Amino acid sequence: MIESATAHLAAIREELNRTFFERADLIDGALVAMLSHNHVLLIGPPGSAKSMLAEDLCTRVDGANYFQWLLTRFSTPEEIFGAVSLKGLEQDDYRRVISGKLPEAHIAFLDEIFKANSSILNALLTLINERVFRNGRERLNVPLITMFGASNELPDEEELLALYDRFMLRFMTDYIVEDFRFLKMLEGGGAAARTTISFSELDELRVAAERAAVPGAILRALAELRRTLAREQIIVSDRRWKNSIGVMRAHALVLGHAAVSEDDLMFLEHVLWKDPEERPKVRETLRHLVRGFEEEARELVIQTQELRDYASRDWESEELSQRALAEAHAKIASILLKFDKLISDAADAGRAVADAASMRAQVQQIQAEMLRRSIHT
Repeated sequence: MIESATAHLAAIREELNRTFFERADLIDGALVAMLSHNHVLLIGPPGSAKSMLAEDLCTRVDGANYFQWLLTRFSTPEEIFGAVSLKGLEQDDYRRVISGKLPEAHIAFLDEIFKANSSILNALLTLINERVFRNGRERLNVPLITMFGASNELPDEEELLALYDRFMLRFMTDYIVEDFRFLKMLEGGGAAARTTISFSELDELRVAAERAAVPGAILRALAELRRTLAREQIIVSDRRWKNSIGVMRAHALVLGHAAVSEDDLMFLEHVLWKDPEERPKVRETLRHLVRGFEEEARELVIQTQELRDYASRDWESEELSQRALAEAHAKIASILLKFDKLISDAADAGRAVADAASMRAQVQQIQAEMLRRSIHT
């Protein structure tokens, strides 16, 4: 079953990307949320296909119930959780008729979620945190897989911060940027096929995601990332760090991998920020942590090329030319030693070093060409 489920997941991902343009990370985030029992917050203007994506995803799960609502300051609990049961009141039981409401939903979309008032907020927090709804004397386990919350702005009221924190994955959405994709959107169409997945297959995928290996190098990278972000005054809760492991495992499965890799680590740019102003810092820190050694390797190649050009210039005398060549050779030998250490450290950290090794080969080739030149002269 896991092979079939994985194939269905890959097909759904591909079809969604053919339907929703410039939403690749968001689509992956939605699938990751479903596989890791997390929730997704979408911050952006109306009309950017936020609710459409949530509803489309729900229809891909056979038999799943979908609930969508636009909250206002005047929204009542009856709109979200159902009207009070008159029959229950006759029995002194203050319960609600939840048919077709949020407590029965597998996937939900609440627009303008931070307009939830206190009469809705407490029940909503319990429902999304514990997957529990207290209905009169009953304590109901709700089938909620993932909730999508949407807002044009972030909350500034203290009582809403707890709700904000429960959204593990956060995305800034906007309108389509590229003209050619905008034209494709106007033309309509999209994916003709509609692959679906069963609840049992979804359960299999969740189990497979929980079993995805997390190399020690990734855990050490998380510790380093935490220290670096703290220096930037970006403080992430221990709970969010812990839950990020599940996010990376689910992301690895979405990509078709059996173990967590640096690609999954990079996906944490949608997890670790709290204020939108922190997003660029988180992204840059992750990029430097994961790809920084490659940038250092490229800089070493540039230094080597500059040394070659320095040694190849027209000198006033042969003596000066030979002295320049000797100096360049010594410095390039030092660069090769730096490359060796760089590649060794990157390999120990579990990072792919093929590109860095290729760049080291470029340096060796330059060194060999300079050596042939010095022999001929």
